[in-house]
Amino acid sequence: MGYWDLQEGKDCIEKTWITTKLGTALGLVGSAYHIVAFQPDSAVAALQRATNGTVTMAALGAVFGITTCLSAQARDAPEDPFNYFIGGCASGALLGAKTHSVVTGTSACLGLGALAFFTKVGKVEGWKLSTEPKL
Repeated sequence: MGYWDLQEGKDCIEKTWITTKLGTALGLVGSAYHIVAFQPDSAVAALQRATNGTVTMAALGAVFGITTCLSAQARDAPEDPFNYFIGGCASGALLGAKTHSVVTGTSACLGLGALAFFTKVGKVEGWKLSTEPKL
Protein backbone atom coordinates (compact mmCIF):
# COMPACT_ATOMS: atom_id res chain seq x y z
CA MET A 1 0.00 0.00 0.00
CA GLY A 2 1.11 3.53 -0.70
CA TYR A 3 0.90 6.67 1.38
CA TRP A 4 -2.25 7.96 -0.31
CA ASP A 5 -3.96 4.57 0.04
CA LEU A 6 -3.97 4.82 3.84
CA GLN A 7 -6.77 6.63 5.61
CA GLU A 8 -5.92 10.11 6.93
CA GLY A 9 -5.59 10.25 10.70
CA LYS A 10 -5.26 6.47 10.95
CA ASP A 11 -2.28 4.12 10.66
CA CYS A 12 0.12 6.78 11.93
CA ILE A 13 2.99 4.33 12.34
CA GLU A 14 2.65 3.02 8.79
CA LYS A 15 2.32 6.52 7.30
CA THR A 16 5.35 7.68 9.27
CA TRP A 17 7.33 4.66 8.10
CA ILE A 18 6.50 5.49 4.47
CA THR A 19 7.52 9.16 4.81
CA THR A 20 10.70 8.15 6.65
CA LYS A 21 11.64 5.76 3.84
CA LEU A 22 10.95 8.45 1.25
CA GLY A 23 13.03 10.97 3.19
CA THR A 24 15.86 8.45 3.48
CA ALA A 25 15.82 7.77 -0.26
CA LEU A 26 15.84 11.49 -1.06
CA GLY A 27 18.67 11.99 1.42
CA LEU A 28 20.73 9.24 -0.20
CA VAL A 29 20.21 10.65 -3.69
CA GLY A 30 20.91 14.21 -2.56
CA SER A 31 24.03 13.13 -0.67
CA ALA A 32 25.31 11.24 -3.70
CA TYR A 33 24.92 14.30 -5.91
CA HIS A 34 26.55 16.49 -3.27
CA ILE A 35 29.52 14.14 -2.97
CA VAL A 36 29.97 14.03 -6.75
CA ALA A 37 29.62 17.81 -7.17
CA PHE A 38 31.83 18.73 -4.20
CA GLN A 39 34.29 15.92 -3.82
CA PRO A 40 35.47 15.42 -0.23
CA ASP A 41 39.11 14.96 0.74
CA SER A 42 38.71 11.42 2.05
CA ALA A 43 36.36 8.47 2.11
CA VAL A 44 35.62 9.17 5.78
CA ALA A 45 34.53 12.73 4.94
CA ALA A 46 32.32 11.36 2.15
CA LEU A 47 30.73 8.86 4.53
CA GLN A 48 30.11 11.57 7.12
CA ARG A 49 28.53 13.84 4.52
CA ALA A 50 26.32 11.04 3.20
CA THR A 51 25.27 10.01 6.70
CA ASN A 52 24.50 13.56 7.78
CA GLY A 53 22.34 14.29 4.73
CA THR A 54 20.54 10.96 4.81
CA VAL A 55 19.76 11.03 8.53
CA THR A 56 18.56 14.63 8.32
CA MET A 57 16.17 13.85 5.47
CA ALA A 58 14.95 10.68 7.19
CA ALA A 59 14.22 12.71 10.33
CA LEU A 60 12.35 15.34 8.31
CA GLY A 61 10.23 12.61 6.72
CA ALA A 62 9.49 11.03 10.09
CA VAL A 63 8.53 14.35 11.68
CA PHE A 64 6.30 15.19 8.72
CA GLY A 65 4.55 11.81 8.79
CA ILE A 66 3.83 11.70 12.49
CA THR A 67 2.90 15.37 12.81
CA THR A 68 0.49 15.25 9.89
CA CYS A 69 -1.22 12.14 11.21
CA LEU A 70 -1.42 13.33 14.82
CA SER A 71 -2.71 16.72 13.68
CA ALA A 72 -5.48 15.01 11.74
CA GLN A 73 -6.43 13.05 14.86
CA ALA A 74 -6.21 15.96 17.29
CA ARG A 75 -8.11 18.39 15.09
CA ASP A 76 -10.72 15.77 14.15
CA ALA A 77 -10.37 16.95 10.55
CA PRO A 78 -8.62 14.14 8.71
CA GLU A 79 -9.00 15.50 5.17
CA ASP A 80 -8.05 19.11 5.96
CA PRO A 81 -4.97 20.23 3.97
CA PHE A 82 -3.95 22.38 6.94
CA ASN A 83 -2.74 19.17 8.63
CA TYR A 84 -0.15 18.93 5.87
CA PHE A 85 0.89 22.54 6.42
CA ILE A 86 1.40 21.75 10.11
CA GLY A 87 3.50 18.67 9.24
CA GLY A 88 5.62 20.59 6.73
CA CYS A 89 6.09 23.42 9.19
CA ALA A 90 7.21 21.02 11.91
CA SER A 91 9.77 19.55 9.52
CA GLY A 92 11.00 23.04 8.68
CA ALA A 93 11.30 23.88 12.36
CA LEU A 94 13.42 20.77 12.85
CA LEU A 95 15.67 21.90 10.01
CA GLY A 96 16.00 25.30 11.67
CA ALA A 97 16.91 23.68 14.98
CA LYS A 98 19.53 21.53 13.26
CA THR A 99 21.14 24.55 11.62
CA HIS A 100 20.74 26.74 14.75
CA SER A 101 19.03 29.37 12.62
CA VAL A 102 15.67 31.00 13.25
CA VAL A 103 15.65 32.38 9.70
CA THR A 104 16.24 28.93 8.21
CA GLY A 105 13.60 27.40 10.46
CA THR A 106 11.01 30.04 9.65
CA SER A 107 11.70 29.93 5.91
CA ALA A 108 11.68 26.14 5.84
CA CYS A 109 8.51 26.05 7.94
CA LEU A 110 6.66 28.30 5.53
CA GLY A 111 8.13 26.72 2.40
CA LEU A 112 7.68 23.07 3.36
CA GLY A 113 4.30 23.82 4.90
CA ALA A 114 3.07 25.50 1.72
CA LEU A 115 4.48 22.71 -0.46
CA ALA A 116 2.75 20.04 1.64
CA PHE A 117 -0.50 22.04 1.78
CA PHE A 118 -0.70 22.45 -1.98
CA THR A 119 0.32 18.84 -2.55
CA LYS A 120 -2.69 17.73 -0.50
CA VAL A 121 -5.00 20.26 -2.17
CA GLY A 122 -3.80 19.07 -5.57
CA LYS A 123 -4.37 15.45 -4.62
CA VAL A 124 -7.90 16.15 -3.36
CA GLU A 125 -8.86 18.28 -6.37
CA GLY A 126 -7.17 16.03 -8.93
CA TRP A 127 -4.59 18.52 -10.23
CA LYS A 128 -2.37 17.21 -13.02
CA LEU A 129 1.24 18.30 -13.41
CA SER A 130 1.36 16.85 -16.89
CA THR A 131 -1.13 15.33 -19.24
CA GLU A 132 -0.88 12.65 -21.85
CA PRO A 133 -0.04 13.95 -25.30
CA LYS A 134 -2.90 14.40 -27.75
CA LEU A 135 -2.46 12.41 -30.90
